[in-house]
Amino acid sequence: MTSLKDRGNPGATRGPQGHNHHDPERHARKEPPLPQSHRTPWTARFARLCRNHWRTIVVCLALIVLIAILQDVLFSDIVRMDQLAYWLVVLHMRTDWLTPVMTSVTNLAAPVPLLVMLVIVAAFAPGRRPGWCCALNLVLVVALNELLKHIVHRPRPDGFRLISEVGYSFPSGHSMVSMAFFGLLVWMIWRYERDRTMRVLWSLFFGAVIFMVGFSRIYLGVHYASDVVAGFCVSLVWLAFYTRVVAPLFLPKPANPRHSSALAARIAPEKATRPDPAMDTAMWNTTPDVPPAPKHRRTERGR
Repeated sequence: MTSLKDRGNPGATRGPQGHNHHDPERHARKEPPLPQSHRTPWTARFARLCRNHWRTIVVCLALIVLIAILQDVLFSDIVRMDQLAYWLVVLHMRTDWLTPVMTSVTNLAAPVPLLVMLVIVAAFAPGRRPGWCCALNLVLVVALNELLKHIVHRPRPDGFRLISEVGYSFPSGHSMVSMAFFGLLVWMIWRYERDRTMRVLWSLFFGAVIFMVGFSRIYLGVHYASDVVAGFCVSLVWLAFYTRVVAPLFLPKPANPRHSSALAARIAPEKATRPDPAMDTAMWNTTPDVPPAPKHRRTERGR
């Protein structure tokens, strides 16, 4: 006796053990299922997460490091990081030929080189006013640096300076300016440059400039290592805000070919394996060709 579930399915019959057995002809006409896609590896998922939420990740990491350094600076005279940097850089790396090199490197964050870079950006970068975008970034970062210096009131290291500097020490102004200015250039390059090799090369170059400017401040004895790292962290948080809110007002929205090509490459295999809905509907609506039953001839005995 068939159940109510089997009554609604005319292509199913009830077997002796209570299992449904589908019509073999209907099962033969059914299209095979689509191939099951492989599970995305965790590296691809992690890369996609970092790409989609890079601002949040950068801000969280920078704030964690900044708060840890600021806590040590406010409640102790010397941070362990500063002792290690003094022992490694000041005592073991200072040489007569390296000192003028570090003096030239630290001047990359001086007003004159930055003004030249602003002119180059204004002449060649895309957008309505890219030069104004970088100039406003510099002005706001310098103002933020002066505000933080007057809040913390940390004196500069004394006794091993190679050049003269005035003002407070925390955070490093050169480190903040270099990270904010050259970091904004890196963001613009990744936003508008289509050649992946050029993006990587320019990013490595500007990243090396940022690191060398901060290292030169420790080498010349005008900043503690904690001042430099804190300056980098503050500028990273600032860049996450500036590139999200202010920079799009000056720069056009890029036509990113990477995303479109990746999307097309992901959709193409699906279109190749997915059956056409119109053909699938027509196949289900047509009745399969069944050969007619052969006619049996009457024999003399049957007559």
